[in-house]
Amino acid sequence: MKRLRVLIVADECNPDWPSLPIVGYKYAREIARHCDVTIATHTRNRENIEAAADGLDVAYLDNEYIAAPMFRLARWLRGGEDVAWSTSMMMNYLPYLAFEREVWKHFRPALAAGAFDIVHRITPMSPTLPSYLAGKVRQPFVIGPLNGNLDWPKDFLAEQAREKEKMRRLRGLYKYLPYARSTYDRAAAVLTAFDHTREDLTRVEEARIVRVPEIGFDPEIFHAKATKPAGQRGTDGKLHFLYAGRLVPYKLPELPIRAFAASEKLQGHRLHILGSGPEEPRMRALIAEHGLEGCVSMEGRKSQAEVAEMMRRCDGFIFPSIRELGAGVVIEAMACGMHCLVADYGAPGALAAKGRGDAVPIAPLEDMVASFTARLEACVDAPAHMASCAARAKAYAEDGYTWAQKGKHAAALYRAVLAGEDLRGFDFG
Repeated sequence: MKRLRVLIVADECNPDWPSLPIVGYKYAREIARHCDVTIATHTRNRENIEAAADGLDVAYLDNEYIAAPMFRLARWLRGGEDVAWSTSMMMNYLPYLAFEREVWKHFRPALAAGAFDIVHRITPMSPTLPSYLAGKVRQPFVIGPLNGNLDWPKDFLAEQAREKEKMRRLRGLYKYLPYARSTYDRAAAVLTAFDHTREDLTRVEEARIVRVPEIGFDPEIFHAKATKPAGQRGTDGKLHFLYAGRLVPYKLPELPIRAFAASEKLQGHRLHILGSGPEEPRMRALIAEHGLEGCVSMEGRKSQAEVAEMMRRCDGFIFPSIRELGAGVVIEAMACGMHCLVADYGAPGALAAKGRGDAVPIAPLEDMVASFTARLEACVDAPAHMASCAARAKAYAEDGYTWAQKGKHAAALYRAVLAGEDLRGFDFG
């Protein structure tokens, strides 16, 4: 069968940068195993992509004439780079359109000559950033997977304020910006990660919607080989629990500490915290206030390989984030054989459903602390529960979330689009 020619648009595409950039890179790389791919990305990614030496065909485009000043302005308005995500997205509207305009200028002759069969925009993944290209190219245009449209829980307005998310209330205005309508009217396929994003795409009928979670994992890094089953205590006779993620308000990184502070039973075990961010001073003060230095350790930011190794050494993964769109770290923990305890909201709750973990209902902070404390104590008392949940979660991750599976699915989806098929029933996994 002839390999399809695909132009992948991914301004954020970097093998060494966490979160969205590495997701974009790994997705594009896997698609390239099944199609003849050219990647259009930002010039800032050149050094790391070329160092990876994966043999990808990449064009590097530059929009720094507008991106640089807008980034400086956004950083000033946000007071840094860790919070005020909605402000960042708003300030990226013009720079991103400029990026796609550079893609159009660079590839217009090739597109006009029919050098590509499909154009697929992978990143950005926010539905609030429309596409300049969608209304220009004559090839079928695929966008996504998209993820967004998860409201702040009403019980956490204080955390929303500390995240400087006042601009969130203006989010719905994106639907009236230039190019927003044409993006979703012209797209041949719209990939959506979870139901909370599908509900935002009111202009797109089901025949063009394909549910594809943007998250995935690399089994060469995240695996359960040479690890003990979850709940089987180590040589020190203790269960080890892990939090891994940015230390920012909406992830509630202080919650596991508060749970340990509330339970003498848990203090007989260990809590490891990986990550860095503005909440770190508060968390260290909380550990000192409750005298938890002997059972809670903050171990800083780690590489992917180091996080994976820690996941294999620990039993339970605690992830209480109250506004998590994708939760790739949860899938990685599942792949490493961990029992996951998460907040039942957004992606983490969906991933931990059907007995794949413990999902704690959203409630005011003190109530959530009490609920997590009770679930963690139950883990101590019933390690068999941890083992059974971890086994189901591991099988779930391996069956549907490896990058190799997602690359193969994308190639099949392109053929369905080119054949004009109704895409209902073409969901991933």
